[in-house]
Amino acid sequence: MTSAPHETHASPPPDILSPAFAADPYGAYRTMRESAPLIRHEATNSYIVSRYEDMERVFKDKAGEFTTDNYDWQIEPVHGRTILQLSGREHAVRRALVAPAFRGSDLQEKFLPVIERNARELIDSFRHAGEADLVGAFATRFPVLVIADMLGLDRADHGRFHRWYTTVIAFLGNLAGDPEVAAAGERTRQEFAAYMIPIIRQRRDSLGDDLLSGLCAAEVDGVRMSDEDIKAFCSLLLAAGGETTDKAIASIFANLLAHPEQLAAVRADRSLVDRAFAETLRYTPPVHMIMRQTATEVTLSGGTVPVGSTVTCLIGSANRDESRYRDPDRFDIFRTDLTSTTAFSAAADHLAFALGRHFCVGALLARAEVETGVNQLLDAMPDLRLADGFTPTEQGVFTRGPQSLPVRFTPVTAG
Repeated sequence: MTSAPHETHASPPPDILSPAFAADPYGAYRTMRESAPLIRHEATNSYIVSRYEDMERVFKDKAGEFTTDNYDWQIEPVHGRTILQLSGREHAVRRALVAPAFRGSDLQEKFLPVIERNARELIDSFRHAGEADLVGAFATRFPVLVIADMLGLDRADHGRFHRWYTTVIAFLGNLAGDPEVAAAGERTRQEFAAYMIPIIRQRRDSLGDDLLSGLCAAEVDGVRMSDEDIKAFCSLLLAAGGETTDKAIASIFANLLAHPEQLAAVRADRSLVDRAFAETLRYTPPVHMIMRQTATEVTLSGGTVPVGSTVTCLIGSANRDESRYRDPDRFDIFRTDLTSTTAFSAAADHLAFALGRHFCVGALLARAEVETGVNQLLDAMPDLRLADGFTPTEQGVFTRGPQSLPVRFTPVTAG
C-alpha cells in the first residue's frame, strides 16, 4: 500500500487488509484523511480515497468522470447483471421499474403491515424472557423475513436466504481474493437462479399482489424486466437489504446502549428514532466501502487517478471527516451538522447510502424497517441494558457491525 506522489507521513496507516485495520478502522481513516488522502493499493488494484469532498464528487459524478463498471467483476459473478451496473437511459428505465415499490403508497399500504408483523412475531419469541441477543434473535432475521414476504417467497426458506446473502456479502468483501470465498459466491448464484427462475415463471402466469408480481408486470416505455433481470434484482435486494438493515439495527442499539442518556431520550421521544438512525449511519455505517471506476483521468485530493482505475471510497472515513462534521468521533443524535429530515434521500449529508443516480433505492424501506423494529423493541424491553460484563465490538471491513448484542430487560406483563 503506497500513498500517492507528493504525500509524506511519519506513520503510514495500516493496510486495509490487515488485522490492525479490521480492529480499528476509524484510527486508520483519520491518518489517511490527514496525510494520505489518496493511496494506491496494490493488493486490491485500486486507489483508496478517504475524504468526504472526494467521495461526494465521485458519487454525484456531475462531470461524467466515474462509472459503476467495477460491478462487472465485483458483483455480477454472484448476482448476475444488476441495475447497479447500468447507466444512462437503461439505468433510468430499470430504476423506474423497481422504484415504486420502495416509496409512497406501495411502501405504506402494502409493505408496512408486513414489516410490523415480522417485527412483532420475532419479538414475541423473547419478549417474556427478560434477555435476548438482539443480533441473533432479531437483527439478522428481521430484514430477510420482510424481503421474503414482500416478494411472496416461502418463509420456510429463510435459512437458505440467510445463507445465500451471507455468502454473497462475503464475496463482495473478499478484498484479499480468497478462492474458496469466490467459489462459494458463484455457487450461490447458481443455487439462487435454480430456486428463483421457476418461481418467477410461475408468478408471471399467476400474478398476485406481491413485489415479485409487481416486478413481473412492471413496464416503462414498452420495456419489461426479463426473468434474469428480476432474479438479479431479487438477489441484490436480499443481500443489500438484509446485510445493511441487519447491521444498522444492531449498531443503533449498540450506540444507544453506550450512551444511556441518548437511549433515554429516544425512549421518551420516538420522533428521535430517525435521528438515532441517521447518526448511526454516519458514525458506524453498515457499509464501509463502495467502489467506482474512472472513465477519464481524475485529480482528487493527494494526486491523480488514471483512466480505467478502480476507486475504493471509504464511506466509514468520509462520515467522520473533521472538515465536514464537528467532533466527528462522538456519537450525538442531537448534532446540528447532520439533517435527519433528508438523511434517507439523495439530498443526504452523509454517504452511507451513496449519492447521485445510484443512491440506494431501498433507503426508505430501510427507514421503515428501522423505525418499526426500534420502536417495537423499545416497547418490549423496558430497563434495557447490556448483559453484565459485555462490551459490544464491531467486526468486518467491507461491511461492519456488532456480531452479537446480548441484552437484559424487564419483561412487559400483559395487561
